[in-house]
Amino acid sequence: MIRSIDDLQLAGKRVFIRVDFNVPLEGKRITDDTRIREALPTIRKALKEGAKVILASHLGRPKGADPKLSLEPVAEHLSKLLGAEHEVLQADDCIGDGVAKMAKELKPGQVLMLENLRFHAEEEKNDEGFAKALAALCDVYVNDAFGTAHRAHASTAGMVPFVKEKACGLLIHKELEQLGKLVKGAEKPFVAVLGGAKVSDKIKVIENLLPKVDALLVGGAMAYTFLKAQGVEVGKSRVEIDKIDLAGRLLDSAKRLGVQLVLPMDHIAGESPDEKAKPVEVHERTIPPALMGLDIGIKTRDNFRQHIRGARTVLWNGPMGLFEVPAFSEGTRQVAQAMAANREAQTVVGGGDSAAAVNEFGLASKMTHVSTGGGASLEFLEGRELPGIKALEV
Repeated sequence: MIRSIDDLQLAGKRVFIRVDFNVPLEGKRITDDTRIREALPTIRKALKEGAKVILASHLGRPKGADPKLSLEPVAEHLSKLLGAEHEVLQADDCIGDGVAKMAKELKPGQVLMLENLRFHAEEEKNDEGFAKALAALCDVYVNDAFGTAHRAHASTAGMVPFVKEKACGLLIHKELEQLGKLVKGAEKPFVAVLGGAKVSDKIKVIENLLPKVDALLVGGAMAYTFLKAQGVEVGKSRVEIDKIDLAGRLLDSAKRLGVQLVLPMDHIAGESPDEKAKPVEVHERTIPPALMGLDIGIKTRDNFRQHIRGARTVLWNGPMGLFEVPAFSEGTRQVAQAMAANREAQTVVGGGDSAAAVNEFGLASKMTHVSTGGGASLEFLEGRELPGIKALEV
């Protein structure tokens, strides 16, 4: 069992909240504050109950202390979001006597932002001494960073046994609830849409989902490995040669289970995977030798849309093509639009590029759930145990 922050008494306690504030920066300017906003309900919940809030996150991949990857701009932005009633203090480190003193002197309603956890190599090594130093700062541990829950780091797993009380935040609670439905009994018909570059990235997800879904729609570059396994010529399209046999076995498994594994029947192709490529409509499954598939074609979009329209549960992970280039983004856009239009279904978008796409298309609010964890959501859907979630079990 995992307790939620709703199950705890927080008044007067020092509450350590592991958040995911790994936001994109241009200099000191935050270019996308989605991850900060996602954490606000948990932070506000703790503050409303009179907690002394300590926030911890990583930012980027620093090699030691790097002023360019300081969380100071994040603290300033958070202060604006929370308003004048809550003071946000910025520590110059995440452990040490000075930080311990700041944590001890915190008042209810105040927030202490620790400095980038990854300024210390011990964070990713899950060093016990570092974990104990973090744990000594607080009375209660709350993890609300789903995007790092698949990492066994000091702040996500190592420190938890050394804190008296532990729980998940509201964001992780939502992630576990929504993703949990997909693997433990989604409402039928259940349609999964998978895309992205490589079959190898999605093997375990496909194997875990095949017995659960009614249809699996495959787009993106990974579709060409499946087509190749069927003997279809795909021109210069990206194919994982060493995964062709595996793709064939997955096709056989789908057939045996009575699952429709739906592949592109036409394509939008180009001579190269870049912005200069001129889009060419290919009206059949076979792609000419000089071209490579860069998006699903018009007939395929219609077919995918019909499947999504008739579903009661839809999971989507991975773009349908080179969606960052406008000429090859339409397949991805139409999958997102079809999901948004199906108001009767539970629609779940896996993190990473899929989440970026629905945000870019302005459709995130029309989905049941958009996961904040790319790697974490994939590993969850594979059926793997996430260290950051396992550590919260009581």
